Amino acid sequence: MNLRLLMVLAAAQFLMVLDQAVMNVSISQLVADFDTTVTTIQAIIAFYALVMAGLMLIGGKLGDIYGRKRIFKIGLVVYASGSALTAASWNVASLAFGWSLLEGIGAAMVLPAMVALVAGNFDGKNRAVAYGVLGGMAGVGIAVGPILGGWMTTDFTWRLVFVGEVILAGAIFIGTRWMLEPAPEGRRPKLDVIGGILSALGLAVMVLGVLQASNWGWLRPSNSPVEIFGFSLTPFVIIAGFVLLGLFASWERRREERGEDPLVHLALFKIVPLRSGLSMMLAQNLILMGIFFTIPLYLQVVLGFDALDTGIRMLPTSAGLFFTALAGSALASRFAPKPLVRLGLVIVFVAALLLIGTIEPSLDNTDFLVAMGVLGIGMGLIVSQLGNVAQSAVGDQDRSEAGGLQYTAQQLGSSLGTAILGAILITGLLAAFSGNVENHSAISDQTKSAVQKQLSSGGSFVSSDQVKQSAERAGISPQETEAIVAGYEDAQLQSLKLALLFAALLVIPSFWSARNLPDRVLGEVEEEPAAAT
Repeated sequence: MNLRLLMVLAAAQFLMVLDQAVMNVSISQLVADFDTTVTTIQAIIAFYALVMAGLMLIGGKLGDIYGRKRIFKIGLVVYASGSALTAASWNVASLAFGWSLLEGIGAAMVLPAMVALVAGNFDGKNRAVAYGVLGGMAGVGIAVGPILGGWMTTDFTWRLVFVGEVILAGAIFIGTRWMLEPAPEGRRPKLDVIGGILSALGLAVMVLGVLQASNWGWLRPSNSPVEIFGFSLTPFVIIAGFVLLGLFASWERRREERGEDPLVHLALFKIVPLRSGLSMMLAQNLILMGIFFTIPLYLQVVLGFDALDTGIRMLPTSAGLFFTALAGSALASRFAPKPLVRLGLVIVFVAALLLIGTIEPSLDNTDFLVAMGVLGIGMGLIVSQLGNVAQSAVGDQDRSEAGGLQYTAQQLGSSLGTAILGAILITGLLAAFSGNVENHSAISDQTKSAVQKQLSSGGSFVSSDQVKQSAERAGISPQETEAIVAGYEDAQLQSLKLALLFAALLVIPSFWSARNLPDRVLGEVEEEPAAAT
């Protein structure tokens, strides 16, 4: 096995997932540094997700046209340029251009090429191990990001993280000399520009709608910029995204009928193992990122931990994911992906239930760390299999396209996980808080009416101290304020448990979706009839 190349690819995977976690824990400092608002910084973070989701398919196709190694290297340069600009950014516009746009474009080029390069440089058992390592490193990046970001932001500056990214990208670039890439055979395909525009717009618009749902409201408008027939903008934006994707599929079909090169060969979706692998990648990221959205709220907002302490308490998931992904890769030489993935889903289900039991006013560190570790073990089994499943389902000429589909599915899953569990969390919070206030005998009817009126306009997951301050500013008596705060604290815990329960229930359809995963041991790639003709 080429361990040097594996280290290079693992470092690339770590780099691609690191800085989004860093940005999420540095929001308050970014607001202060650029004299802006939280909403503006959140919009920049959302823009990064839109760029990645919209361009992932194009990035995969560029690898087929110009060579995966070349696109991987160009993507690294673009990504490093964005990191350098981010580190030196002097205002919000330069931050958005460097981080959201340039880094997003670079990541959309690197990631599909990376998974295709794994398939081209490793065979059989070694390929399974390589995909397991990449899956594990993604988990490490997600968990280490908040720790690194919290430490750097608190003791130094968040800018140093991006300086480090430039250095790491340079080291990875040097390491590309160990990559092998077979010479392309046959005619070089052409880029489908119109298909690229339709897919980018469709995916970006759909992800925009999902990401803004918690702000605009899923159906009932809260902060929606416009109201259509009394509904928020969210469903109309999501529907517009689906319409654009429908036009994209129709356009691709027409190009194939005319014998022209499509952006994505629609025949790929007829390959059952690939289709099942993509659906599982979406489900895996939906569940994991949904939980990773919920747990920090409990640790930081309810318990008052800082970013560093929060990251440390999430490390068991990262460690469990990484080491189980390695073990899962070894198990892949003896067991088929289907039972391993399903076992992983069962373990994730158990972990989510264990986490529900740890959501209390004070943290039991032992029970919580065990539950987080179990979550990592379950996710590690899943991620160790899916990359190999997807790439083993296609021939060499379709690997970059499959890679683009892989990361598109993962990006959609991440966005959906955050949005859906966020919506459930807020809905549960408002409902539980409303009920607690209404049923509390120490709160007067006048105060109940005022609270209900405030809740009718929506709300967010804030600390109990903020609720107390709001009640005091409104002139509510100390006794009633104490009752309101107690009701809110109880509602916080109920809503967190509800969100985690929903994450656990998502395992059930995911278990069913895994039915079409390969039930044979994957050896060296068994070529499918090529989708590209």
